[in-house]
Amino acid sequence: MGHALRILSLNLHKGFSSFNRRFVLHELREAIRAANADLVFLQEVIGEHAGHARRHANWPPAPQYEFLADTIWTSHAYGRNAVYQDGHHGNALLSHFPIEAYDNHDISVGRHERRGLLHCRIAVPWLTRPLHAICVHLGLREAHRRQQLDALAALANRVAAAGEPLVVAGDFNDWRQRAHRRLATDARMTEAFIMCDGRAARSFPVRWPLLSLDRVYLRGLRPRSTRVLTRRPWSHLSDHAALLCEVETC
Repeated sequence: MGHALRILSLNLHKGFSSFNRRFVLHELREAIRAANADLVFLQEVIGEHAGHARRHANWPPAPQYEFLADTIWTSHAYGRNAVYQDGHHGNALLSHFPIEAYDNHDISVGRHERRGLLHCRIAVPWLTRPLHAICVHLGLREAHRRQQLDALAALANRVAAAGEPLVVAGDFNDWRQRAHRRLATDARMTEAFIMCDGRAARSFPVRWPLLSLDRVYLRGLRPRSTRVLTRRPWSHLSDHAALLCEVETC
């Protein structure tokens, strides 16, 4: 067997456990490191928050994505989406391999939900072409998600030339599972857990997972294995389960 990429995706819930009961970013860092992923797709990552920094003595001085990446993932990117009085949050990607370039694409619909697509071009040593990675967190309203899926498909087709591998992962908020057909038709992407297990991963809420909100879509790659991380410590670290999968070239 050839090389495989190990991919983790998680809605970080801004570093707090379900219902915001505890600040758990330090525990999250240990769990994410133990997963030993090459690429980590993160949603709801705080870049700065002055209020939390005052209230929590163990709030890190660095942005959350830098705190998580420290000494393990040598390259990282952050897409700032929501900006408010105390700071901002968005999506982030941590990578063992060099991120050659990245852009954050605003896909917000209306004024209230700020959303973005974080696109990174990554140089993976054993791939002859660059790997494209897009970290996703779509809106809560279905009408907004329809427009955002159109934007995602258009971005995927624009940035990843024919034959260049593509991973799209994150929180789709797509509880009706309408994204699968849209992305297959419009962007030739297939979902990793459906390919391996016959159905999308149930990831929310983490302790009684019923809804398939989190996804890993692939083009030019295929999954070797998939796991939904719902047991301890993951069950106490966010309101979403983490998704873990290994993928290889087709």
